[in-house]
Amino acid sequence: MNIHEYQAKQIFQKYGVPTPRGIVANTADQAVRNAAELGGKIWVVKAQIHAGGRGLGGGVKLARSLDEVAEHATKILGMNLVTHQTGPEGKLVQKVYIEEGADIQAEYYLGVVLDRAKELPIIMASTEGGMEIEKVAEEHPDKIIKVAVDPAIGFQGYHGRELVFGLGITDPNEQKKFIKFAAALYRVYIENDAEMIEINPLIKTGSGDFLALDGKMGFDDSALGRHPDIEDMRDISEEDPDEREAGRYGLSYVSLDGEIGCMVNGAGLAMGTMDTINYMGGTPANFLDVGGKANAETVAKGFEIILKNPNVKAIFVNIFGGIVRCDRIANGILEATKLVHVHVPVIVRLDGTNAAEAAEILKNANIPNVIAATDLADGAAKAVAAAKGA
Repeated sequence: MNIHEYQAKQIFQKYGVPTPRGIVANTADQAVRNAAELGGKIWVVKAQIHAGGRGLGGGVKLARSLDEVAEHATKILGMNLVTHQTGPEGKLVQKVYIEEGADIQAEYYLGVVLDRAKELPIIMASTEGGMEIEKVAEEHPDKIIKVAVDPAIGFQGYHGRELVFGLGITDPNEQKKFIKFAAALYRVYIENDAEMIEINPLIKTGSGDFLALDGKMGFDDSALGRHPDIEDMRDISEEDPDEREAGRYGLSYVSLDGEIGCMVNGAGLAMGTMDTINYMGGTPANFLDVGGKANAETVAKGFEIILKNPNVKAIFVNIFGGIVRCDRIANGILEATKLVHVHVPVIVRLDGTNAAEAAEILKNANIPNVIAATDLADGAAKAVAAAKGA
């Protein structure tokens, strides 16, 4: 689950992570009132969507008067903001965050993520604040500092020193402030079961203080039961409705931009299936993991969700029956054809528990657009051919 910038900053403030003052607004009039309440002569009007790159897309504007606050808020609210993270379809802006101006002397990047190779949280920092961290990693990997922290011992002074020395922060007072900032951010990550925290940019002011000028946070959905206050921050208007519907049926679904629908059991097999489709010259339209408790109802729902995508020209069902039985999947396919108009070719590869029974079920059903496959490569090749009209 992701949250908005203003919500991330509310959490930061609870842990002593310094941020500029700001107030969220739903209308231009409210934005002006918020700016007046904050005081000062400069404000920033920020679109609130679950995506980065808002500034480049026109979603972050500097205002030097209350009239400019009203002007920018009017333009941003209701706009379809397109960034490198939203895709070409963009996201509708329904809220803006009015924030006081800041005295920016230097910009940094600071984030906390899980390093799956090390199996540890890592703190990432860079002097290239305000830039896309992916671009920095590609073009200047030497400018990214990575410090792994073992949760058994937590954030220690030597972690902080490695960060400040790597960033070239030499002033002792500024070093203390940065280390305190990083330690607090690590606590936010650990104590809230976050999957990712990103501050870009983290700024240094003229007085040598550090402020989170931005804030992105993502959480482990499975841990939200321990954090009802965070779950209350969920903004379902920012989430894909098909992904939410799939979740209610125990399906893991992510929409992609290809033309071959995928229904697979197990995340690893799903990734392998998509890779094989790409290798064969096709493009996957989705990631759909039916999990280990699939039945006729969930499989039928999976077909329904996949076929909502008008770009889907074929569906590849690739099931290796271990926990989930192949005959259940076969019955689910039959049920799907009764409940959903399956108007595209369906390539089916079933192997493992009760695979022979499943093959018999599908054979006796005699459904014209269901095509049997012998293995992963065969299924992917047939799916690609079917999507191309062959």
